[in-house]
Amino acid sequence: MTGPVRRDGPPLAPQTLAAHGSESIAQPYGDLVQPIHVATTYERATDLGYPAGRAYSRDQSPAYDQVETLLSELEGGRDSLLFASGLAGAAAIVQALQTGDRILAPRVCYWGWRKWLLDTAAHWGLQVAFYENGDADDVARQLAAAPTRLVWIETPANPSWEITDIAAVSALARAHGALVAVDSTVSTPVLTRPLALGAHLVLHSATKYLNGHTDVIAGAVVAGDVPDAVWQRIRQVRGLGGAVLGPFEAWLLLRGMRTLFLRVAAACANAQALAEALQHHPALVAVLYPGLPEHPGHAVAARQMQGGFGGMLSIRVRGGQTPAVAVAARLRVFRRATSLGSVESLVEHRASVEGPDTPCPPDLLRLSVGIEALADLQADLLQALADV
Repeated sequence: MTGPVRRDGPPLAPQTLAAHGSESIAQPYGDLVQPIHVATTYERATDLGYPAGRAYSRDQSPAYDQVETLLSELEGGRDSLLFASGLAGAAAIVQALQTGDRILAPRVCYWGWRKWLLDTAAHWGLQVAFYENGDADDVARQLAAAPTRLVWIETPANPSWEITDIAAVSALARAHGALVAVDSTVSTPVLTRPLALGAHLVLHSATKYLNGHTDVIAGAVVAGDVPDAVWQRIRQVRGLGGAVLGPFEAWLLLRGMRTLFLRVAAACANAQALAEALQHHPALVAVLYPGLPEHPGHAVAARQMQGGFGGMLSIRVRGGQTPAVAVAARLRVFRRATSLGSVESLVEHRASVEGPDTPCPPDLLRLSVGIEALADLQADLLQALADV
């Protein structure tokens, strides 16, 4: 079992909480690293009660406790729930709505979520409308056009990294009685805390930066001042739908989160330096990174992202898809693979992954910048771009 969280001194910084895994000590041996709780069921007392407070681990596993506590602390939330994937967590939020409710989502966002909204949400009788990323005026127009139950924000938005003003859009949504959910996978709680900016819910694909080692698929939802009935419905969807994380995956996730602040800081520094180095490269049409002053969302990003602008950037290669794919093929340090947010750097030609309905330009390469030596990453990109 887990011992009490130690809070006998001044409040601890988020970096310290993450490094300590939220400060819990396992009992009875005083383990600094939590044991892996693999039990699926728990003994009932003679009066048929559950004296330890657990009945079945599908939604009550002690393997989740420390990770969920740490996430709540880092995000400033009142509660957190782990899921089998980020997409499962996002789907649970939508499944807490009612048939006929309207969802307002960004036009550019994670393609799997966009497809889920267009296919599954619509199939369930939910209305889905899209707004232009980073355009609060368009959000205002869309909210005025029809009653809306949920406004979805993804910032920076994958894969072109537009920035949405969380505080401005949250204020608009709340004025119209809508809930606000923010996919903060790329920002992480290291850089942005959406609940403090007015959001009701925060989503993470914990597969990415929270875990950071390319060995776990997981998701998380963190609650702010969301109505309790909505939060309990999300919890119920997780339990009854079975979208739960395994105990070993939860243990690996906590292990990864202990180095979250160091990894994110290193990735941000590398990404910023690469964006600046490539900004005027003749082989590129554009470098998309909110840390560049020329980025249209830079001012908002500087206000709501503290300590860096993320480890994700995209480059648009002059000449279109064929030279873009050729550049990816010539990279040696960047690995050609899907996903993002891990210690190793990855490159992907997103349009070919997303298919004919993608809003992603065919000349775009998405770069997930890792924690390798900056000189190696920069040399790799420059040699790959030399023949364009």
